[in-house]
Amino acid sequence: MNELIQLLSHPTLLWTLGISSAVCFIGSLLVIPWLVVRIPVNYFCDEYRHRVPWAKQNPLLRWLLLILKNLLGLVFLLLGIAMLVLPGQGLLTILIALVLLNFPGKYRLERRLFRVPSVRKGVNWLRKRAGREPLKFDGEV
Repeated sequence: MNELIQLLSHPTLLWTLGISSAVCFIGSLLVIPWLVVRIPVNYFCDEYRHRVPWAKQNPLLRWLLLILKNLLGLVFLLLGIAMLVLPGQGLLTILIALVLLNFPGKYRLERRLFRVPSVRKGVNWLRKRAGREPLKFDGEV
């Protein structure tokens, strides 16, 4: 237990964690609106996610990018969990990690999250400011 207290009281570690927290926070303020605006209007209209058209063009490159994206998601997840007890935007960082990671049921989770009225209102507000249509769900006109 003493080793953990000494590790967490190390100034270099605290500065590193503080700077990474600030970078994640500022990055999330810039990246999340950019991503939300680029979601296709009918992305959540179907029960299951469609395959992307470029998925079979270069399997080696696709797998390499998929592995790198999931590794980055894992790093964000670990940082987010650490930020739950350290200074920083832990929950926001965990949400970014969930967007990057691939796991079973992810699309259903995204649909459920985006259907929450407060989330939907915020997302559609961002889309309106960018001149985009609001997101549509399950046959909405």
